[in-house]
Amino acid sequence: MPRSLNLRTILVAAAFVLTLALPAMAEGFERPPLPMVAGIPVDFILFAMTLIGVAIFHHYTLQVAATGLTVITLYNIFFSSFKHGLGIAGFVNHLGHEWVVVVNLFCLLTGFALLANHFEESELPKLLPKYLPDDWKGAFALLVMTFFLSSFLDNIAAAMIGGAIAQTVFNRKVHIGYIAAIVAASNAGGAGSVVGDTTTTMMWISGVSPLAVLHAFVASGTALVVFGIPAALQQHKHSPIVKDAPANLHIDWARMGVVGVILAAAIGVNVFVNIRLGEAAESFPFIGVAVWAALLATAPWRTPTWGLLPDAAKGSCFLLALVLSATMMPVEKLPAAAWQTAFGLGFLSSVFDNIPLTALAIKQGGYDWGVLAYSVGFGGSMIWFGSSAGVAITNLYPEAKSVGRWVTSGWHVLVGYVVGFFVMLALVGWHPTEKGHASAAEGHGAPIEAAAEAMPH
Repeated sequence: MPRSLNLRTILVAAAFVLTLALPAMAEGFERPPLPMVAGIPVDFILFAMTLIGVAIFHHYTLQVAATGLTVITLYNIFFSSFKHGLGIAGFVNHLGHEWVVVVNLFCLLTGFALLANHFEESELPKLLPKYLPDDWKGAFALLVMTFFLSSFLDNIAAAMIGGAIAQTVFNRKVHIGYIAAIVAASNAGGAGSVVGDTTTTMMWISGVSPLAVLHAFVASGTALVVFGIPAALQQHKHSPIVKDAPANLHIDWARMGVVGVILAAAIGVNVFVNIRLGEAAESFPFIGVAVWAALLATAPWRTPTWGLLPDAAKGSCFLLALVLSATMMPVEKLPAAAWQTAFGLGFLSSVFDNIPLTALAIKQGGYDWGVLAYSVGFGGSMIWFGSSAGVAITNLYPEAKSVGRWVTSGWHVLVGYVVGFFVMLALVGWHPTEKGHASAAEGHGAPIEAAAEAMPH
């Protein structure tokens, strides 16, 4: 072997070892001043350009998101820094902090796509017209069902099940405004439950009482009525619900058994690791791995439609590219905790990943956790890529991958968010608590008159 090749191999190996070693040396790293343009960090400009590109070139969302991630990564490696270090070592260290979220999201998005197909192939959705009202109230009842499912399932699973049912009962003619409403219902249902959304689960494992987010249901329930009725009317006009179930319908209960096993694995593992492991639950993608373990274990019983994986993986990679880009943004702290800040975070969540926003809010403390849970949980529904549920459901409905059509057709989601927020503020008020404080669940039964103090004058 040529001597030059030996030397090159040695240098590459040394660089690799150094890359692995440097992150451990960066524990006390202090990020240097960031390059700015007109007072705005260049990172934000690059991220904004990525989001604009996704909105404009909605037929090439993965390519745009991947390009944006590559540019932002290279910029931080060569011209700026990461939160935990410089150069390639800083990037490796950054991935070391984010890999659990990335793997969990990928496993859940792809796994629940296969679960939704199992549910649809079971033929059970075809039976639902027998029990659902024949007019617009049937479409609204489906949104309520999705809301309920999300209160104890992951919101991705609830959205995918709701989307699968809609394909069947509306003869695969689903209005984009109604698709947005399905996503909004799944996110709203998870807002008041510590097992219904990643953000509320994060609060739970950091010490926030499950009761402290429960009053988010005041806002999300209100929002469901506000956006749900217009969306149901839209759908009824676009394509009414099927009136009768087919004759001689054969339900594949084995497939429903597979669906039950997968959902039980997701719920059981989620509850178990958070109760038993606490913050250590964030060190491994337990839920995503549990979903895939259940999928593989039940495959001999009913084989998943593996052909769905390429499209599901493509949609997952798109979201993960945006999530990783968002985690590189220099958001070191949020504005002072207040109801106005929480309200604004809802809009920010529609374009910015809500997981790092929630992590910052938990670290900062001083929030009313139910108000925050509603804001960051429901806010992402306003744009199709603002939540993982939205990205997942657009694998079923590719026509919904348009910011313009989503916003104009799903205008009622924005109205629902605003109305729900201020109804909660008026009825419950703003009761900030510190992270993990024993009184986190107290004070939410204050009289309505006291809530007026939290409202602007």
